[in-house]
Amino acid sequence: MGRNTRKRRMPLATKIVAGAAALAVGGGGLVWANFYASAHEDHSGHNRTRSAAAQVATIDCPDVGQKIRDVPDRARGEVDGELATMDSQITNAYQRLATTRRAQAGDAQFVRNTILGPLKDRRKAIIDRIQLEINRAGGKADDNLDELAACQGRPADQMQNGGGQDGDGQNGDGQNQGGNGDDNGNGVAGPVADDFVDINDVQPNTRDSRNGLAADGDGGSTGSFTTDCGVNENNLFNSDNLIAAPGVDNGAHHTHDYVGNQDNDAFSSDEDLANADTSCQNQGDKSTYYWPVLRLQDGTQEFDANDQGGGAEGNIGKILKPAEAQIRFVGSRQGDVVAMPKFLRIITGDAKSFTNGDANANTSWSCSGFEDRQVTDKYPLCPDGSQVLRTVNFQSCWDGENIDSANHRDHMAFVQEDGSCPNGFQAVPQLQIRLAYDIPTPTVENGQVQNPYAVDSFPEQLHKPITDHNDFINVMDEDLMNEVVDCVNRGEDCQ
Repeated sequence: MGRNTRKRRMPLATKIVAGAAALAVGGGGLVWANFYASAHEDHSGHNRTRSAAAQVATIDCPDVGQKIRDVPDRARGEVDGELATMDSQITNAYQRLATTRRAQAGDAQFVRNTILGPLKDRRKAIIDRIQLEINRAGGKADDNLDELAACQGRPADQMQNGGGQDGDGQNGDGQNQGGNGDDNGNGVAGPVADDFVDINDVQPNTRDSRNGLAADGDGGSTGSFTTDCGVNENNLFNSDNLIAAPGVDNGAHHTHDYVGNQDNDAFSSDEDLANADTSCQNQGDKSTYYWPVLRLQDGTQEFDANDQGGGAEGNIGKILKPAEAQIRFVGSRQGDVVAMPKFLRIITGDAKSFTNGDANANTSWSCSGFEDRQVTDKYPLCPDGSQVLRTVNFQSCWDGENIDSANHRDHMAFVQEDGSCPNGFQAVPQLQIRLAYDIPTPTVENGQVQNPYAVDSFPEQLHKPITDHNDFINVMDEDLMNEVVDCVNRGEDCQ
C-alpha cells in the first residue's frame, strides 16, 4: 500500500465549530453525526424507543484481524486495508443502529433484516478478498474465516469474557433483554453510570497484573531508563493508526495523543519516522508513543467536533491532556534484556475489548494516593486533590526475528508467571507508561452520570474503560537503545 503517500494533516490548533449534527460521509452513505439524538427526541414513541435502545445497545462482530496468522509480508498492506474497511463497515452499521430506534421499536426483525444481514454479506465479501490476497502472495488462508462474517446485536451489559464469540450471530434481532441502554442521559453513547466506581470501593491488591512485573530478586535486570517526551504540547492529534491500519485515513475511528516522533500518521514510512523531529528531550529517541485521548463530555466543541474520528463518530467533548506522562523502560525478573530492533511495533490492550472480551485487555485505572487499588473495567472516581491515573505495562518478550506480525501481536508476548519469557522469545526492556490527569470528579446520581470523562473509542465500543490501549514504535538510535539496555542490565536508574 502507499505508505509513502503524504496526506494533508488536519489543523492542529483548536477551532470552534457550530452544531454537532453535521453530515458525515461513510461507506454506508450519509449519516447524521448527531446519531444518538433519536433516542432523546420528544415524541409519542419515546418510551418505546428507549426500550428498543436498551435491548440492542451495540453491534458485536468477531475480530477477523486477531484470527489471521499466515500472511506473507507482501500481502500485509492489502490485508490491513481490508480489515480497516471492515472496521468502517461496523462503524456505519452501528450508526444505522443508533439512528433507527423508532423503526426497531415497531419491527422486532428490523435489526436482523436491515442491519445485521447486510453487514454479514459485506463482511463475507471482504473475508473472501483477504483469503484471495493471502493465497496469491503464497500463503495459506484459513478456510474457517468465513465463520466470522456474522455479527450480533447485544445489550451494553453483556460483555464477552476471555474473548471469542458464541452462537452464529443470528440472535441479534432486537429480542435481547436487559442492558443499561447505551447512553449517559446526555444523548451520548457512553459512558454510563455503571462504568464508574469510587476508588474507595476498590479492594487493594486484587488486580492480577500479569504484565506489571518489574525486576526483583537475584538474577534480574533491575535498572530503568526514563525518557521525557512531554504531554503533547505540540497538539499532534489524528485518528489514524500507523501500526494496525497503515495507509488508511481515519483507521482508528478515534483520536490519538502522540508524544515523541512528530511525523505520525497513517502514511508515515519508517524512513519518515527516522528523519522526523521528536518531542523527547533526548533527541536520540524518535520513538512514537500514542494512546486514545481522554475527553470530558462537558459540551466543548473541539477542533474535531464535526470530523470522522471525532464528534462525527461519537467522540465528543474537551480533550484532556495529561498533567504528566511518565515513560520508562524496566528489566526482566529472570535475567538480562536484549536490545529492541529498530521500528519494532507493539500494540498493548485492545480497542475492541468490550465486544472482543478481555483476553487482550491491558488497562489499569487508579487515583494518585490509591495506587494499590487498580481496576480494568471501570473509570475511577477520585477524591478532591487526587489525579486520575492510566498505567500500562507493555509485552516485554520478543520473538527475536520480527518487528511486526500479521495480527500485530504474535511477535510479542507477556512474561510467564515466574517472569520468564515463553520458549522462543527473549526479554527486551519493558515499556511502562503512566499518565496522570487533573479531572473534575463526575457526579453519579440516580443511575445517571453528569460531566463524565471517557476514553475515545470505536463507536460501537461505547467508550468503555476496558477498551483503553497504547501503541509504540521503537525509533531510538542504536547508541541510545544500547544505553537503555546497559542501564537496565547494570541495575542503574538512568534518563
